[in-house]
Amino acid sequence: MADRRFARFRLWFGLSGSRVRRRVKKAMEATSGPLLLRCSVQNYDWGRFGEDSTVARLFEQNSGGEIELARPYAELWMGTHESGPSFVVAPSETAGSLGPETVTLKQWITANPGSLGEKVVEKWGNDLPFLFKVLSVAKALSIQAHPDKELARMLHKMRPNVYKDPNHKPEMAIALTEFKALCGFVNIEELKDVLISVPEIKDLVGSEEARKFFITEELDVNSEAKMFLQSIFTKLISSSKEAVSELVSKLKVRLDTESKIRTLTEKEQLILLLEKQYQADVGVVAAYFFNYVKLSPGEALYIGPNEPHAYISGECIECMAASDNVVRAGLTPKYIDVQTLCSMLTYKQGFPEIIRGSPVNPYVSRYTPPFDEFEVDHCLLPPKESVVFSAIPGPSIFIVVVGEGKMQFSATDDQDQKFMMGDVFFVPAKNEIRISAGVDGPTQLFRAGVNHRIFC
Repeated sequence: MADRRFARFRLWFGLSGSRVRRRVKKAMEATSGPLLLRCSVQNYDWGRFGEDSTVARLFEQNSGGEIELARPYAELWMGTHESGPSFVVAPSETAGSLGPETVTLKQWITANPGSLGEKVVEKWGNDLPFLFKVLSVAKALSIQAHPDKELARMLHKMRPNVYKDPNHKPEMAIALTEFKALCGFVNIEELKDVLISVPEIKDLVGSEEARKFFITEELDVNSEAKMFLQSIFTKLISSSKEAVSELVSKLKVRLDTESKIRTLTEKEQLILLLEKQYQADVGVVAAYFFNYVKLSPGEALYIGPNEPHAYISGECIECMAASDNVVRAGLTPKYIDVQTLCSMLTYKQGFPEIIRGSPVNPYVSRYTPPFDEFEVDHCLLPPKESVVFSAIPGPSIFIVVVGEGKMQFSATDDQDQKFMMGDVFFVPAKNEIRISAGVDGPTQLFRAGVNHRIFC
């Protein structure tokens, strides 16, 4: 339990409009520095359990609650999305302490849009354009893709209970531990190898269709390969439950048998792992079509709209456009939308780019994706060292992942604000932040903000 002990935060959506406004006003008047946030947690069944979860440990410190050892802790959300809002912690009337009375960050920003900066308000209105998360993954997430803006608007209009907002969701994952994922379709040569070495898929595709694909070198490779990939992937993912169950069973028996006489490939070992987690699921076989990616700590993966992916295991920092739109087609008990997923994918082939942060200074690296809504800074600060985050024209959210220290809000602010692991701060636009690490160990924190290129 943290030294500072907070009561569990309450949800204020049920308050009358006047009481909400009074609380927003109180929070605004009381805050002379960064806003301390109390954040929401998601307990999806693929999350890590109890104290094994970084999400759980951060949430315990952030909320003052206790970790439930038998419960999975999957995601910590930092932002304004209604599916997992953050709350502004207002100072209590007792000097030197913080109380449980809070308002949502979205309510605070709505009442104080200047905190976003002029360009952000002009481009996205009175709301954060990004959503910041920590993920702790124990078993595979669904095979999924996120729609582009046009499709997101259409899906939200047609099925608002499933697709809860009209926004796109490009995203980036930065590994905290070794992080494994499936991402994008394998290249042509690897796909040919699958058709040769995986008889279960070859039987599904059919010998004649497979033969056609092997002569694509004599045709227009890009268009022919894309059409073939789309055809066989759609055929697989749309197969009946009975056909999939039989296919997965045959595949498992063959791999179990062959494992006794040879060392299975990494992809084959993954297939058996997925089968244990999701028996008779089409996603077990579909994994053959995707690139198997392993990130080391500090490496990142960017996933654009309409690109298939599935996180397998590990822990990461994740940032994305402010959306929760997910189109699923396997490895999940949740709602799947096979037709939409198969029609929306780009079917681009090739291994995804692994992103490594660019140095901003000796202690800070920046991860900049090709979208305007977000970027992420990673700060690793040795004991007793300090670093300055220069004032920028847009908002930021900071999370402290390791260590403790002090934060100075601006060059004219003489008061230092202490922070510790699990603290999350919203920093309004145009404010310089000085971070100083404690004496007992290093401090590791991440900052999410709007992509700096929109301010150039």
